[in-house]
Amino acid sequence: MQRTESPLVVIAICLAALAGFVDALAFTSLGGFFASFMSGNTTRMAVGLGNDMPGVAAVAGALVMSFISGVILAAVVTRWRQARFRESIMALVTLLLVIAATLASLVPGPLVLIFLAMAMGCENGILHREGEVTVGVTYMTGSLVKLGQGLAGALMGDPERWAWTRYLFLWLGFVAGAVMGAASHGRWGWTALWLAPIASAVLAFALLRVRPKLSGPWAVH
Repeated sequence: MQRTESPLVVIAICLAALAGFVDALAFTSLGGFFASFMSGNTTRMAVGLGNDMPGVAAVAGALVMSFISGVILAAVVTRWRQARFRESIMALVTLLLVIAATLASLVPGPLVLIFLAMAMGCENGILHREGEVTVGVTYMTGSLVKLGQGLAGALMGDPERWAWTRYLFLWLGFVAGAVMGAASHGRWGWTALWLAPIASAVLAFALLRVRPKLSGPWAVH
């Protein structure tokens, strides 16, 4: 990993922590639905269809569609803003989280999850390279696969013996965020969701400050 990539790696871990926080809040508040884990929502949609639970299937399907909408929004912003796409996407994520937190304060319910899922879809566009998402920061399956592959390579003597650690820290960041989300919900309920846009705004400011150092994306091989 190049030295100039270090700020972006740290921000990626913080983004994973933010996703874990939001996902835990969503899961504990609204009956086991997810804001960032679309494989889980897809399974819930399929189980709902198979068990004749149209309400469950509809909510899960809506969350998947909302997540995809967030990804589309991030792609549009990336083409529009180009050199400043990371800061712009992070500002959009912050706005969506503010809307979700406001709704949670006024009318808590599934509509909150729609905006949370859209925000998480947007967040995946921040680590972007040549039309592809370089690192998924809101779901950990891919990171765990890369972690396992990196460990296998290290055991077999590959030159980059410690490349797997970046994925370990990404996973640990998500876990830490989820623990904080669950604990915060237990203490403050939906009010804890306001911590998410605050953290997102801090990350947007951080991206703005380190922008000159982000010329090279997080290289994933």
